[in-house]
Parts: sequence; structure tokens; C-alpha cells
Amino acid sequence: MRIICIGAHPDDCEIEFGGAAYKFAASGHAVKFLSVTNGAAGHHLHGATELAAIRKGEADEAARRLGIAETEILAYQDGELLPTLDAREDIVRRIRRWNADVVLSHRPWDYHPDHRYTGQLVQDSAYLVMVPRLCSETPVLRHNPLFLYLEDAFQLPAPFVPDVAVAIDDVFAQKIDALDAHASQFYEWLPWIDGREAPRDHRREWLSKTWGHPLSECARAALLRRYGRSEIQHAEAFQICEYGRRASRHELDEIFPR
Repeated sequence: MRIICIGAHPDDCEIEFGGAAYKFAASGHAVKFLSVTNGAAGHHLHGATELAAIRKGEADEAARRLGIAETEILAYQDGELLPTLDAREDIVRRIRRWNADVVLSHRPWDYHPDHRYTGQLVQDSAYLVMVPRLCSETPVLRHNPLFLYLEDAFQLPAPFVPDVAVAIDDVFAQKIDALDAHASQFYEWLPWIDGREAPRDHRREWLSKTWGHPLSECARAALLRRYGRSEIQHAEAFQICEYGRRASRHELDEIFPR
């Protein structure tokens, strides 16, 4: 299969899909991470041009560590993304060029406007990837991909309800390796914005504890349905977007790695 995960910023895909992406890639599937913005606003010290270059290098290294096929960062400015026609067409083109079977992205409500608008752009592309007269220079898809949302904890206007979950205890170290590649974010910017400091030593251990969030009740229920056991500690969950192709629980179980 060909899978594309579309995040607002260069580390978003790793946060919500890194473990499953590693499993997909290890099984021979082609996985691409696409960041819609350049991430150039996400730091308290680096200037925009310098930071954009840093974050591209970090994204490349994270992709190498996960073993995924490709990563790409679009030129939209971090913190300034809007759901424009140009941006939507860029998303349509990327999904078509990747010949995607599965597309994952944010839900269109979130604390960060870049996340919200990325989710809206991807959602708005779900039907248009099959319309030949739009972005006609890019070959149209003949089959609608399966579009899914990445997990979040926001409750309004509707809470996240997973349709499938992937246990990642066995690859959690690889996910942490990918987050560790984004040093400007996980050791500098995000601790700073949260009013704390990352330690100088044993950073990966600290990263594992900091980003090893407890499973939500709905994710744990989805895991129990799929695996029949409750001792799983780390997982990633996904919800079908109604605007793309629908899939049964059995088909989702076949598509997503265990």
C-alpha cells in the first residue's frame, strides 16, 4: 500500500503516527510524511530562515530513522496557514502524486489553527482527488483513498472515536528515536513553551516518559477489541473520515499493522 500522513508541522506525523508508520514501512509499504508548513515559527531563539533549515534536516533524519520512503515540507509559513484554494490544490496534487491508498491527517478542530486548517484542507481534498478537471496536470486517482483522522483529546464539537488502534509497545523505542531527531522541538521549543527545561543527560529516557501519554479510554477499548488484551501501554488510534472511502472493521484490521 501507499500511505501519506499530512501534518501541519514537521513533527506532527511522528507524534501521532510514528509507531504505526515504522510498522507499515517495515512490512514493505510506502509511507510518506508531508508537512504543510515549514515550521519556522516554532522556536524562541532561532530566526525563521535558520529554523526552517534546521527543521527540514530534523524531518529528513526522523524519516531515515523510521525507514519511511519520503518526507516533504511545503513552503507555507508556520502560524499563517489558511484554507485557500492554492493550498487545497497543493494537497490534492500531493495525494495524487503519491497515488495514495491511505491518507491520514488532523481533525479540523484543534488548539492550533495550522492543525485545524490542515485538517480542513485534507478533508476538502477527499473527493476532489478523483475530479479530473481540477489540477488537471496531475493524473487523477481512479479510486478514492481511505481518509483517517489522527487522534486528539478535544471534545467539542465532537470527541475523537477510534475505528482502529495499533499497539506500538514493540516499536515505541523507534518512535522515540524519531521524536529525538526533532531536537529543536522536543528538547528546546516545547519545554520552553511549557515553562520547563529538558535535561542535558538521559534525554531519550526523559522523552519516553514525557511523551508516553496514558492511553485514552476509547483507544484502550479499540485495542481490546482488536487484540483481546489490556496490558498494552503504547498505541496510536485512528478514526475514519466520512468524506473518503469507508472501510469495515475487518478491512481496517487487514490494512493496519499489528
